[in-house]
Amino acid sequence: MRRLASAVRPRLAHAVRTAKPQVTRLVSTVRPLLADLPRPRSLSTLQYTAGAATAGLVLTAGVVTLSGPWDATGQRTAERDRAAALEHARGADHGPGPAAGAPRPAPSAPAVLAGLGAATGPLGTRKAPAGGGKALADVLGPLLGSAALGNGHAAVVVDVATGRRLYGVAPDKGLTPASTTKLATAVAALNALGPDHRFTTRAELLGDTHTLVLVGGGDPTLTAHAKADGWASLRTLATRTAQALRDRGIHKITLSYDTTLYSGSALHPIGVNENLAPVSALTADEGRRNDSTSGPALRVADPAKDAAQKFAGFLKTAGVEAAGPGPAKGTGGARTVASVSSPPLSALVERMLTNSDNDIAEALARQTALASGQPGSFAGGARAIAGQLRKLGLPLTGTSFHDGSGLDRADRLTADLLTAILVKAGAPDHPGLRPLLTGLPIAHFTGTLAGRYADGAAGLVHAKTGTLTGVNTLAGTVVDQDGRLLAFAFLASGTTDPMAAQSALDKTATALAACGCG
Repeated sequence: MRRLASAVRPRLAHAVRTAKPQVTRLVSTVRPLLADLPRPRSLSTLQYTAGAATAGLVLTAGVVTLSGPWDATGQRTAERDRAAALEHARGADHGPGPAAGAPRPAPSAPAVLAGLGAATGPLGTRKAPAGGGKALADVLGPLLGSAALGNGHAAVVVDVATGRRLYGVAPDKGLTPASTTKLATAVAALNALGPDHRFTTRAELLGDTHTLVLVGGGDPTLTAHAKADGWASLRTLATRTAQALRDRGIHKITLSYDTTLYSGSALHPIGVNENLAPVSALTADEGRRNDSTSGPALRVADPAKDAAQKFAGFLKTAGVEAAGPGPAKGTGGARTVASVSSPPLSALVERMLTNSDNDIAEALARQTALASGQPGSFAGGARAIAGQLRKLGLPLTGTSFHDGSGLDRADRLTADLLTAILVKAGAPDHPGLRPLLTGLPIAHFTGTLAGRYADGAAGLVHAKTGTLTGVNTLAGTVVDQDGRLLAFAFLASGTTDPMAAQSALDKTATALAACGCG
């Protein structure tokens, strides 16, 4: 692995510059299709993740000579082929093979990751480096001690294969996590609902009347755009509904909408904000006033009413006049005439993490609450997230949850919890948590890391970012010089220059990738 690293690294910067536009186009094209691809039922999370991770150094070099870094399964092509070459015919039996033309299963992980079973016990701490290498504390300590990281920080690094803690500073100290909270939301939702769960938006006809109710199912990715890109389409629902109504001889209806799936305040404690719309069980395009799909944007005051008005317009185009709309007064005796469903939860989790999508995060928190027997509110979501983490045996000392997105400054997470979540997502006995790892932004290529890591660790760091005023955080995975997949979490509070703090965290993650330390 060291010889491979030495051969590849001199070409890394050039490969990144050459490959980035191609990677960006391919990722945006392939990701919406991944939700519809069949997945082998018993594919190990670690086999998928670690197989890619151990060959991470050849990612950017490979994309220059191959057609692209992603194959039809969403796995990096160069990493797949490298892992396959290492394995030869030793691939594990993953159960029944895929149908003809279906994506191939990822190859088994190289032997370097064979010790994952040891991760079931409490995390230990290794203070001395193996093989006489430089101590990890000597590498990370000065970087994390940078004045740019404010007056308080916490950090943990864990070997994913063994579960052994390699480095820790204030691991149990609860700090404001900002958007790294979404890692907790993701693992809680996946555990409570399962990666294949879908959210359904329905049109229901009340009895023998001409009253139609648009029922929100809590799908935060429902779209009214002409190009749905694989997400559930409000236009499609209107077309199907109009056809069903015309088949019944109905050409004019009174439209109402039902948002009773959720309860409590729709407005986040931060108030009206461009980073999040009022949380509603019925919303289209996250209530955005423009055509954007991520990032800050002006939002409508009433997302449900906005979606219903758009739905009424689409019905009219399809030949059915709709009076209203207004809030539904009841849906007793209603029967569904048409519906549309979201992609699987796995796709929503990946989109949430890649783009740091606050609207999806708060919706998933409420859906987790409902699945856990809690009310679909901010408070119910917070309790449900903590409850699901507890069921997974994750460490909650020092933690406090108040929302699903991390916008609430009262949230407290620890570096210990964040790394434990990442390790759990790589555990072979929890394959349903895999989307947490596949959704992490990739350094210099995707999501909130697309504009970062131009040098050194491009393609090697996969991490969730977090930023609030005075808070900068980073948690994810990285492949070090020894080919080990490491989980890390860095949290800094009291920062005064967000860009300087961000740069300091990036330098620390880059140093971790370049280190062959103990």
